Amino acid sequence: MRFGIFIPQGWRLDLVGIDPAAQWGVMRDLAQRVDAGDVWESLWVYDHFHTVPTPTDEATHEAWTLMAAFAASTSRIRLGQMCTAISYRNPAYLAKVAATTDLISGGRVEMGIGGGWYEHEWRAYGYGFPSAGERLGRLDEGVRIFRQAWTEGTATLDGKHYQVDGAIVRPLPLQEGGIPLWIAGGGEKKTLRIAAKYADYTNFSGNPEEFTHKSEILRAHCADVGTDFDAIVRSSNFNVAIGSTEAEVEARLATLQARLSPFVGADQAAAHVDDLYRGTAAVGTPEQIIENLTKVRDLGLGYAIFNFPEAAYDTSGIELFEREVVPALA
Repeated sequence: MRFGIFIPQGWRLDLVGIDPAAQWGVMRDLAQRVDAGDVWESLWVYDHFHTVPTPTDEATHEAWTLMAAFAASTSRIRLGQMCTAISYRNPAYLAKVAATTDLISGGRVEMGIGGGWYEHEWRAYGYGFPSAGERLGRLDEGVRIFRQAWTEGTATLDGKHYQVDGAIVRPLPLQEGGIPLWIAGGGEKKTLRIAAKYADYTNFSGNPEEFTHKSEILRAHCADVGTDFDAIVRSSNFNVAIGSTEAEVEARLATLQARLSPFVGADQAAAHVDDLYRGTAAVGTPEQIIENLTKVRDLGLGYAIFNFPEAAYDTSGIELFEREVVPALA
């Protein structure tokens, strides 16, 4: 199993209480911490504009700006977004942004891409909120533009959703064959079919039953479109609350809930912790987490990306995870 880590950027209310002028320093220092070691293969941010579990006035830093900043301030670790929403930027423009960032980084960018889902920010930013079918149609066409731009240096497509005519994307990314594509989402009819056609990596649920089901759907799409299922690395994201004892785990969850409550209310904070943390695979003692993740690794999970919600304030959970969980799963 390979390992990635999310850097707090505000979207999950994971920078609250830190002066906005100091937030970049916190993010940069965490990025440099994971860059300096050899545990984490990649760092990740989310492509969102408004906070969750509800929109607030708290900061959410823009993903591709952070990509460029991390590219310039780290030297080893790979850089991804989970995941870029295709409709938030013209895909030829985004291909250019990503290629430039890849050059700045020395060839370390990953392209996480998906159809997008957060309706509140779509409408607030004037993008409307087209149907799922249209959003995924844009994803398919956008990925085709990326691949052409990054291998040929120009892109031309007269599509239903996007029209580009000789868009020049030079210089090419440093990575031979272009930037690796992570097609994110578990939609069975369209998203996983797009992944079967184009993805180097997928990203969907790490629940063992759902992971197995989605994997078989992906396998069927690969057979249908004539691609190699085994060549696609399957990944999942996990929220982490780790402690040496179950009491320490509960204390970490209580701290998270208390941090969220002033911004979203006590009930919504409790629901957020219950829905996204309690009972999930990366919440527990190191032994419990190892047992949970071993099950899904053995089902074919090749890459796991972990969110530590307290990372901006306290790295003890990351340190415990690095020390006890990673060696058992790597």
